[in-house]
Amino acid sequence: MTTVIKVLKEQFKYFYLIRRLSVYELKSKNNDNYLGMAWELINPIFQIAIYWFVFGYGIRQREDIQLTEDLSVPFIYWMIIGMIVWLFFYQSIIQGSKAIYTRIKMLAKMNFPMSIIPNYVVLSRYFVFLGMFFILIVIMNISGYYVNIYYLQFPYYLVALFAFTFSLAFVMSTLSTIIRDIQMFLQSILRMGLYVSPILWNVETIANETISLIMKLNPLFYLIEGFRYSFFGIGWHIISDPKYTMYFWGITILLFAFGSMLHLRFRRHFIDFV
Repeated sequence: MTTVIKVLKEQFKYFYLIRRLSVYELKSKNNDNYLGMAWELINPIFQIAIYWFVFGYGIRQREDIQLTEDLSVPFIYWMIIGMIVWLFFYQSIIQGSKAIYTRIKMLAKMNFPMSIIPNYVVLSRYFVFLGMFFILIVIMNISGYYVNIYYLQFPYYLVALFAFTFSLAFVMSTLSTIIRDIQMFLQSILRMGLYVSPILWNVETIANETISLIMKLNPLFYLIEGFRYSFFGIGWHIISDPKYTMYFWGITILLFAFGSMLHLRFRRHFIDFV
């Protein structure tokens, strides 16, 4: 508990610096491009279009996704909600996991704790996600899925998504610094993660209940379903399954606690692993 409190205090104390560094991260990455940071939105739009063409139209045209007895939605709208969450998660974990060891030599002598490094890297991706999220709101409303009362769930899921992603990136940033093979292993796992997450196909259609349950244990399932419930006005996903909500936050808190303990134990020796 002491390590968790210490890391949290560091995040709050240096929040202004985290925000500035996250913006700088985006600007420096796109400094040489004529369109600048616009590429941060253009690239994911192209990726989503490719996945939709291949999995929703190119291989075989997908039928509408049946969400309730009275509601079915086109595959493209169902997929795009999951894709923007996945793209944020994937890029944040990949970049966050190598955030410390790729910056350690430059930042070791600077006067701020290293625990903020994964935070500002994830936050930089979060700004891009928010841009995509607001574009999605416009697309959904133009397509007939209008603003509804369940939009009130969005702040909760936006916070939950950031909390889970940062907690996992925090763990991986320390492990990758200590054992560089973790980075390669993580990339392989995440490539497979797209196809075992509820993004390109509907978990509810799995006949085998055991496999379906295992797939639902993925915290991303909880988050993506929450966003879909809200966009399509299905219901209050937060309270529809309290046990699943407790499971999600249990996983998130455990990850952050483990990451805090691991980070504080090894960060004095990070320079020795580089």
